[in-house]
Amino acid sequence: MDIVKSLRYPEELFNLVKFKMGGCRTVMPKLDYESMSESLRTCYLYLNQTSRSFAAVIQALDGELRHAVCIFYLVLRALDTVEDDMTIPFEKKVPMLNDFHTYLYQTDWCFTESHEKDKQVLEDFPTISLEFRNLGQEYQDVISDICQRMGVGMAEFLEKKVGSMKEWDQYCHYVAGLVGIGLSQLFSASQLEDPEVGRATELANSMGLFLQKTNIIRDYLEDIQVARAFWPHEAWSQFACRLEDLAEPAHLVSALSCLNLLVTDALHHVPDVISYLARLQNQSIFNFCAIPQVMAIATLSACYNNPEVFQGVVKIRKGQAVTLMMQATNMAAVQSIMAQYSQKMLQRLSLTDPSRDKTLCVLHVIQERTVSQTPLPSRVTHLSPIYLSAAMLLAAVSWQYLSTTPGQPQGNTDIHGH
Repeated sequence: MDIVKSLRYPEELFNLVKFKMGGCRTVMPKLDYESMSESLRTCYLYLNQTSRSFAAVIQALDGELRHAVCIFYLVLRALDTVEDDMTIPFEKKVPMLNDFHTYLYQTDWCFTESHEKDKQVLEDFPTISLEFRNLGQEYQDVISDICQRMGVGMAEFLEKKVGSMKEWDQYCHYVAGLVGIGLSQLFSASQLEDPEVGRATELANSMGLFLQKTNIIRDYLEDIQVARAFWPHEAWSQFACRLEDLAEPAHLVSALSCLNLLVTDALHHVPDVISYLARLQNQSIFNFCAIPQVMAIATLSACYNNPEVFQGVVKIRKGQAVTLMMQATNMAAVQSIMAQYSQKMLQRLSLTDPSRDKTLCVLHVIQERTVSQTPLPSRVTHLSPIYLSAAMLLAAVSWQYLSTTPGQPQGNTDIHGH
């Protein structure tokens, strides 16, 4: 039960109950589905069915940008579903990935042979492509271009494994960096952000890479159990003969060394994330971009030097996720959150870890970028233990009463799947 996991964190309890009682509407306003066409309503249905983390923040975007990003997400989800489906023969999958962007202009194209959990976006692709063609040309051009580039990149990595650290960056660029670049171009196309945001491709790429690398690091065990390998050979081969050996208890020290090396690599994107977010002017776009990033650094902090990465999937508490979602609505708060989680990693540095000096260096850079920010105040730190005990009991009762309320956020991050 989510409330039990947050019993030691009173502010999380407060925010969980507040969220369930309607606080979610401050960052996730309710959509008017009645005014939408049937096909557009269907697209939002698919969005909510397939997105673990982004459905809520997408639906909070302003105006026509909301629809453009929804369709962008679904198009890339469909493309990603083709890539993930191991039942599609290689000789069939490669041309599908390369040509996928052309299906956007084919009114009847669909694929009914997928066995993936999100197969509905392929089976009913005509509905998605219809709404794509209903978008303004400026949005269509961005979505089609990113889809084409991503499909080519995915096809390339079907034929090779992620070897070097440079190839890890390249793979993450194809499946996530391009998402960041495309979103930035959509923001500018909507005129809700300055054209410079759409041109800052290196910063946008880092936004995507930080999220994707966090997902890959967190999902180590889940991936190797289905014979998928996204940790770069250059990293894990320093510590084991086979990637799956890292899950063996006898290899725990080596496994943690490899894990910390990859976490350190991912942390190098945080300064770019801060620079990117500082350029945003529209509140809904800021929330959309900032919330996944603060959840990512919280997840990465939870993974750092943590043996549980090799025993299951490490997730942040739902109360933690709700608190981050409600806090990360301005630049000062985001910097404070980044400083908080980088400090937690600093406190857990191992004296014997091979990457210790590099980790220390990048964490100090992050601290320097956030040094002027004071910790976010807690609404409950001044309360007495007796009062907190009563509040926890009240929160538990309230949570039970409100537990049927929909719209709970997921306690993990995801860019669009990998």
